[in-house]
Amino acid sequence: MRNTRPYRYEELARFITELVDSGALAPGSRAPSLRQISRQRRISLSGALQAYRLLEHRGILEARPQSGHYVARGGMLRLQAPKISKPPARATTVSVSETVVELLEHAADPSLVPLGCAIPSPELLAAGRLDRLLARTARRGGMAYNSYTVARGDARLRQEIARRALHWDLALDPQHIAITCGCTEALMLALKAVAAPGDTVIIESPTYFGLLNTLETLGLRALELPTDSQSGIDLNALEKALENPAVKACVLASCFNNPLGCTLSEQKKTAALDLLAERGVPLIEDDIYGDIHFGGERPRPFMALDRRGTTLYCSSFSKTLAPGYRIGWIASPQHLPRILEHKLALTLCGPGLLQAALAEFLASGGYDSHLRRLRRVFQANVEQMIRTIDKCFPEGTRVSRPAGGFVVWVELPRPLKSRELLAQALQRGVCFVPGDVFSAGRRFANCLRLSCGYPWSARIASALELLGGLARAAARERA
Repeated sequence: MRNTRPYRYEELARFITELVDSGALAPGSRAPSLRQISRQRRISLSGALQAYRLLEHRGILEARPQSGHYVARGGMLRLQAPKISKPPARATTVSVSETVVELLEHAADPSLVPLGCAIPSPELLAAGRLDRLLARTARRGGMAYNSYTVARGDARLRQEIARRALHWDLALDPQHIAITCGCTEALMLALKAVAAPGDTVIIESPTYFGLLNTLETLGLRALELPTDSQSGIDLNALEKALENPAVKACVLASCFNNPLGCTLSEQKKTAALDLLAERGVPLIEDDIYGDIHFGGERPRPFMALDRRGTTLYCSSFSKTLAPGYRIGWIASPQHLPRILEHKLALTLCGPGLLQAALAEFLASGGYDSHLRRLRRVFQANVEQMIRTIDKCFPEGTRVSRPAGGFVVWVELPRPLKSRELLAQALQRGVCFVPGDVFSAGRRFANCLRLSCGYPWSARIASALELLGGLARAAARERA
């Protein structure tokens, strides 16, 4: 079942952008006239004009009076994609917790420009509507919600989650879903259900530092796979890693890996599932960014392609709706009894009132329109950030081109080190995440992750220009 497609003018803007980035439309060349492009792409003149105005705002096109639209000088990106990672083919002990705590403190500092943690801006979320539903839910049944829920969580919320999953061909039984404290607890419960301290877990490289912190806390070792910023993990490396008898689980992002933004094709997802099944290794799937897709159709998760039903599916509403509610979920027909045992020991249950209010919001039908708006903002933010990096960062910089989510991975030319850059940036009021926390082996020292979760503004543009200037200065010193 398909989700609602982007507006026609957005599709046209993306088409023109791809022509510019590929070199088909060279800097300084004239863009197709509004009438010509409207005929070719079967879009109204007003829609074509709206697309061109959007491209002007992004600095891709410029309007010349009585002459038409032209590709802006420097409109074509010079940036290449990041190099595919090359982690060692052996398991590694994880040690990132101290650094993660420090970085989260920086990310929570409102005085810093928020390029660090991947949290959406509160002004982009449906806070007002959620607040009203929360108040109404409390008035109607506040006493009933001021008690423990069952370990699985609110029944209506689980039903709404299962109903939404049908949109991407995933049939979930609400009885096989448990509500968690965000996706982090979901991942921890999944790992505790299938692995024990000392075991090895296969992961992407780079991968989300929160997952690494969880692996460290549980005493698990990490075996990192080479991962491409566009096509995802190397299947040959996965097959080789599965020969290690200490491997007891594999954790992969369904869509838009954090921090690379990559998504495996359905063919590669199916192949990965087959390899894991041959070795009897369960897949733990992190699908927290799946709803933030820039294309017309949401990529299907692993679990929707898993004929054997062994995948443990984890997600949350923290990236799209309510990070402060800390509501996530895990789905697993096979492992749920074990998961619930650990859930009772860790947090017993979740907050009933918040779950009930969120279920009401999902049932009201407002989530899809909210997601469409959120996707448009994040896509524009990502594109604007990439173009600003292209203009401001030193020669040799590489950057990811995610098709969803709202983070960008930047690879600086060696021997630059992002942690040294961070120390200077913090003194000037700018925060980002250095690359070495995205690897168990503390690699990617010359990389950094930037968040595009806040509306584009002069403050964010200035912060990026500052970072680019610091990086250029460091490159000159080492030349």
